[in-house]
Amino acid sequence: MRRVEHVMGFPVSLRVDDAHIGEETADAVFAWLRAVDARFSPFRSGSEVCRLGRGELAYRDVSADLREVLDVCEEYRIATGGAFDVRLPGRGLDPCAVVKGWSVQRAAGLLRAAGARRFVLNAGGDVVTAGGPWRVGVRHPEQAGQVCAVAVLTDGAIATSARYERGDHILDGRTGRPATGLLSVTVVASSLTVADTTATAAFAMDVAGVGWAASREGCEVFAVDAERRVLRTAGFPVAPPQLTANARPARSSPGGPLGQLAPEASSRNSPL
Repeated sequence: MRRVEHVMGFPVSLRVDDAHIGEETADAVFAWLRAVDARFSPFRSGSEVCRLGRGELAYRDVSADLREVLDVCEEYRIATGGAFDVRLPGRGLDPCAVVKGWSVQRAAGLLRAAGARRFVLNAGGDVVTAGGPWRVGVRHPEQAGQVCAVAVLTDGAIATSARYERGDHILDGRTGRPATGLLSVTVVASSLTVADTTATAAFAMDVAGVGWAASREGCEVFAVDAERRVLRTAGFPVAPPQLTANARPARSSPGGPLGQLAPEASSRNSPL
């Protein structure tokens, strides 16, 4: 079963290989994502997030789901020394950096609860997998359409934060200025909540964020800095060379703060 819908401003694709999983399960997944968009979007004036941001709703009165999201936001704000902050001056409350990964991970939970064992859920390039191995292609941060690395996931998630689609949209909360020290950061983790939030937080921290993300429990990192140096942790699940024959390399140079420099580059992700 395959389904693609446009939700939250980006395409969401679902593939389930379990024959007993029907369209009603996909209906539930996309209904959940649409409901999250309506409730948590900072662009919908009547959403719970906007009402809280305007002071019309007290924190003690927010839903358990929004409280969970805001708790994650606060955890990462503290962990990054304020670089990751969803309450930036001039922007109002905007928890999208957490909401996307959190909501898609919850959607994956709906699939598992329905009995799905082999599936891939791709939300605008951030991916949750189950029952792999799945090969996930990673686009070059400067060459659109080029796959320059391939990760292999069995049960897990992969997310990328980058500059190439939306420009300098990620701000360092400590300065209020765009973070420009990195071209892209990709994180693999057991959950998309962790992978997506960690990738965004690391990007906001600039180059120092690569080592910070690598130090987070359960996270593997693949990053390209503004000087086109490619850094990855030793545990990042890169596919064997025979599966990456069509990958376009980025610049390679010896050494690197994570102890290993690979000839691949990183960007948005898509299952192959």
